[in-house]
Amino acid sequence: MDLFADLASKVKGQNKTLVFPEGEDERIQGAAVRLKKDGLVIPVLLGDQAQIEANAAQNGFDLTGIQIIDPKTYPADKQQVMLDALVARRKGKNTPEQAAKMLEDVSYFGTMLVYLNEVDGMVSGAVHATGDTVRPALQIVKTKPGNKRISGAFVMQKGDQRLLFADCAINIELDAPTMAEVAVQSAHTAQLFGIDPRVALLSFSTKGSAKGDMVTKVAEATDLAHELAPDLDLDGELQFDAAFVESVGAKKAPESKVAGHANVFVFPDLQSGNIGYKIAQRLGGFEAIGPILQGLNAPISDLSRGANEEDVYKVSLVTAAQALD
Repeated sequence: MDLFADLASKVKGQNKTLVFPEGEDERIQGAAVRLKKDGLVIPVLLGDQAQIEANAAQNGFDLTGIQIIDPKTYPADKQQVMLDALVARRKGKNTPEQAAKMLEDVSYFGTMLVYLNEVDGMVSGAVHATGDTVRPALQIVKTKPGNKRISGAFVMQKGDQRLLFADCAINIELDAPTMAEVAVQSAHTAQLFGIDPRVALLSFSTKGSAKGDMVTKVAEATDLAHELAPDLDLDGELQFDAAFVESVGAKKAPESKVAGHANVFVFPDLQSGNIGYKIAQRLGGFEAIGPILQGLNAPISDLSRGANEEDVYKVSLVTAAQALD
């Protein structure tokens, strides 16, 4: 089954609520109308209500039944609860006056709706930069227990084939503990999207065929990942061909259960991960779905500012599926 048909079947009727802090944007509105019509999520549009309604009318969108939250007219009692919760969460790092100013930013306001369980998740980034989405998420929602970092994965789909690449979006440099954490996070994400994870930690070396600090890092990361998740099918360090091609894996790493059969690929740094997924996308004909933020304590997704309505729709399905976990 197509990934998105699969996700739609999982989230349909589950009544997961997603907030969209960029509710005035026509791409967001178009996707929200479709998501509600298809019964996949309950969308909440955040922003200036008059502007949201005017833009919807201009573009022919019927927002009947879609909740709109305007921070400027949010009930005073709820505003106070949100303000108190933000000050408490920041643990003295921001005064009440500073926190009130932060909540004027729709990214912070939307993140607080997630934190207070008013909604199940958030989709943003069509207008705002990645940092505007990720920063409030890290300050307020924070990472899952046992996670020190977040990371960004892409599900790569072509026909019936699904792979997962990480980290392709967040951490510029990965030390061994971070790479190990990304490996375990990625295996969990893969399971959410119907992939039975076999995780390869990638390098330019396979099982000591080359030497150097970069190789040592991946080997150490593999050992640490085994400690974190001993039951996970995971191996490294592996070159991509040894990880992906069965005949090459059999030659280069004959003792490995993962070599030649990997479907989750953890890159040693952001540079190689970003290059790798784009090569697969542009030369290999794979559809790249993401970035999917991993390791957060609640589902928050970052769109590309070049996203279209279909991208918003699909990322919302991914986010709703994460909310089921």
